[in-house]
Amino acid sequence: MKLDARTLLYLTLPPFMWAGNAVVGRLLVGIMPPVLMNATRWALVALLLAPLAWRVFQRPGDVRRRWAYLALIGSLGVGSYNALQYLALKTSSPLNVTLIGASIPVWMMLVGAVCFGQAVGRRQWGGAVLSVLGVLLVISQGQWRTLQQVQLVPGDLLMLLASLAWAFYSWLLARPPASMSGGQRPGWDWAEFLFLQVLFGLAWALLCSGAEWAAMPASVDASASVQPVVSAIDRLNAWSPGVRLVVGLVFIAVGPSILAYRSWGLGVQAVGPTVAAFFGNLTPIFAALWSALLLGQSPRWYHPCALLLIAAGIALSSYRKNQ
Repeated sequence: MKLDARTLLYLTLPPFMWAGNAVVGRLLVGIMPPVLMNATRWALVALLLAPLAWRVFQRPGDVRRRWAYLALIGSLGVGSYNALQYLALKTSSPLNVTLIGASIPVWMMLVGAVCFGQAVGRRQWGGAVLSVLGVLLVISQGQWRTLQQVQLVPGDLLMLLASLAWAFYSWLLARPPASMSGGQRPGWDWAEFLFLQVLFGLAWALLCSGAEWAAMPASVDASASVQPVVSAIDRLNAWSPGVRLVVGLVFIAVGPSILAYRSWGLGVQAVGPTVAAFFGNLTPIFAALWSALLLGQSPRWYHPCALLLIAAGIALSSYRKNQ
């Protein structure tokens, strides 16, 4: 399908919101345990969606016949991806996490080829190279020696698992089983479908949160201080730590969760997971924008250069779809 203005919006909004999630998530990781934070986030999403999606409970047979698929995509996209990312930030640096996250288009192509029979052409590989180069330019700040100093830690493996989980989640959205395709798909609207994903994913997230609590008991510390985001927001708004915690959770529940997941689903359905994955590499660019808005850090010369590389990768990888 052609990358029209609406599809571009669907695929651009998620990385913009996810960049904000990285900033706010980094803040909240210092206040509450990461897996508990993920479970709390999706519990809030479930509460927000419930008034729009409660009618799914009127047709329990539709859910029972498709519970395996719903549980799988819920555990991958809701219960696992962000929990693994938050856990990775406990031991890994943002530089390493971003580096590994930049490999998602490659994993998306490999998963599609191996598990879903999707052929990968030279244009897609070329687009992946351009896109990853753009991300490397941003996170290296235009200096090669920055990348030479990267050291792998256990959190990097967690981010790799998160990337694989997201690749499978996206492909399962684009290639659902017969019971979720065509006339066999129940008449769920977007809110009902996302609500079911959240419920199944929340069950997995709560289970993992319990394991986290048993392995390393920790408490929520609303007085924790995390630099530099906390100090910047405090200087601008003078928010108390408790208010900051509530506002941060509400933001990641509404923006990076409801809005971003809804848009991502529409974008993946329109262009497929392989092309959609390249838009995820816009996240570091938007992270620079969030930093400018929240921290007063002006964009540098390499930001527009990286944006051009990533845009070129998107254009090259989607060239055949525009014919």
